[in-house]
Amino acid sequence: MARGSSGIVAGLTAAALAVVGVLAYQASANAPASVAAPDPKASAPVTAPAKPKKKEPEAPAAVPANSGTGKRTVYALGDRRVWLVDENEKVLRTFEVVPSALSPAPGTYLVSSRGEEPTKGSDGVMIEHVVRFALVDGVTVGFSSAVDGSMKAPDPSLKTGGVRMSRADGNALWNFAWNRTSVVVVP
Repeated sequence: MARGSSGIVAGLTAAALAVVGVLAYQASANAPASVAAPDPKASAPVTAPAKPKKKEPEAPAAVPANSGTGKRTVYALGDRRVWLVDENEKVLRTFEVVPSALSPAPGTYLVSSRGEEPTKGSDGVMIEHVVRFALVDGVTVGFSSAVDGSMKAPDPSLKTGGVRMSRADGNALWNFAWNRTSVVVVP
C-alpha cells in the first residue's frame, strides 16, 4: 500500500469508531432500565444521618418469689406487671399494667366473677373482659382493658378498682383466669 492510502484507512477507521461510539451511546440512552448500565450518579447511595440505635427492651423479670405455685395470675404492684403462670410453672405471658387507684393488699385472692361484654368502668371508661378478684374499701378490684385501647392512669382522687392492660393482654387474661383461679398479689 502506498503511503497516502494508509492515511485514508486511518481516517476511515477513526470515522467508523466515532459512528460506533455514537450508536452505542444512543442505544444505551434508549435501553429499558432493566438492561441499561447503571448511572454512576444515580447509584451513589444517599445516606441519611445515622439514627441512634433503639435501646433493646429489657427482658421482663422472672415470676416474683413467694408468688405461690400452680396455675395462677401474679400481679406485682411495684413492677406494675402481671404474669400468667400455668400448672407446670411455665409463664404463658407477662405484660405491664396500669394499676387502679385502690390496690389490694398483698395476698392470694380468687377470681370471683367475670364480665365479657363492654360496660362502663368505675372511672367512666368503657371496658371489656373484666376479671374481678378483690374488694377494697367497698370497691371491686379487677383486671380489664379499655375498649378504645387506652391505658390512662386513674384519677387518684376517685375510688377506682380497674387494673388496665392492652386489649391483647386483656384477651389473654380473660382466656386464662376463670372463676376461682388464684390471683396472687405481691408488693
